[in-house]
Amino acid sequence: MLFLREIVYRRWNFLLGTLGMITAVAVVVFFVIMTKASQNETRILTRDMGFNLRIIPDSTNMNDFWIRGYSQRTMPQKYVNVLVDKKAIYYAHLTATLHQRIRWEGLDVILTGISPDELNPKGKKRTKMIFAVPPGKVYVGYEIAVARKIRRGDTLSILGKTYVVERTLAETGSEDDIRLYFDLNDLQHLLHKEGVISEIMALNCVCSAEGDDPLGDLRRQLQADLPDAKVIMNRTIAVARERQRKMLDNFFAVLLPVLLIVTALWVGTISMINVMQRSQEIGILRALGFRTGRITALFFARVAGMGLLGAVLGFALGTWLALAYGPQVFKVTASSVKPVYSLLGWSLLLAPLFAAIASLIPVMLAISREPAVMLKEE
Repeated sequence: MLFLREIVYRRWNFLLGTLGMITAVAVVVFFVIMTKASQNETRILTRDMGFNLRIIPDSTNMNDFWIRGYSQRTMPQKYVNVLVDKKAIYYAHLTATLHQRIRWEGLDVILTGISPDELNPKGKKRTKMIFAVPPGKVYVGYEIAVARKIRRGDTLSILGKTYVVERTLAETGSEDDIRLYFDLNDLQHLLHKEGVISEIMALNCVCSAEGDDPLGDLRRQLQADLPDAKVIMNRTIAVARERQRKMLDNFFAVLLPVLLIVTALWVGTISMINVMQRSQEIGILRALGFRTGRITALFFARVAGMGLLGAVLGFALGTWLALAYGPQVFKVTASSVKPVYSLLGWSLLLAPLFAAIASLIPVMLAISREPAVMLKEE
């Protein structure tokens, strides 16, 4: 075919154009894979900052709440299931807790019961954010363990019942260091508070909020579902999580147009050089009776070849770079750095089209000139 012979004859020009397409496709593929990995990494890291929502009884005295660190009021444990059944998309990792401060072994400690499961809106699965204490066991906060020289396997008598120490926890620098953690059912029975909880810990997962503060949406939804409860948000964690997510989205949104413009200029320049080199050849072809459509098809077949070859090689190169360097950057979620094979299909579709659009102006200029004028040029 004529365009294949033309590619072989002007192979260096073709290779330079193809190199531009390879670079563009490779960078797009690389950044798409890395952006997905970065989003996963950010999600895990910000998740590990802890729960940022606390749902407590509406009758809670907030002054007393902040002094004690928990509500002395209780609410039904079934409130967790209400949020789950309502498919509350603004809440995730719903964890029921019960708290009670007591004097134990000469120390002021906080007894905390944690539900064994973290519930989410139906159909949504999440990795667990906090530990689950086995029934009959207890986790001991750092300061308590140090003060009473408690180790794993020891037995503790608490309010007349015996529990085995499953784990002593690392220092957190917070009131968690003076907590004794129980399975929620165990603590409910111990305190004779069956079926009630102090609060529901949750994670804000609003990704559709217009601004950086989704608290209004959260409260409106809770008011509709649980009018006897109120929600408190740790704004620092919530805003940092949301801004980090938006920053990553905006970064790629800015980078992609810049990359496409640079590639378009590259391919367009290569096509212009090709047209200038072939001006007399085009003039001869037109003088011999070759129609404008056939000459145009010759040029566009050439740039389409650039796009197809660039799509395949660019996808392979971008994927290889992401798999080679992604796990070194995103160590927490290294396993999530995987090929996105759907990008190959999009590359094969869009790269030839993009190359053709980038070459449109040079080709139109070439075919619009008079053959006599082109034959006079040397």
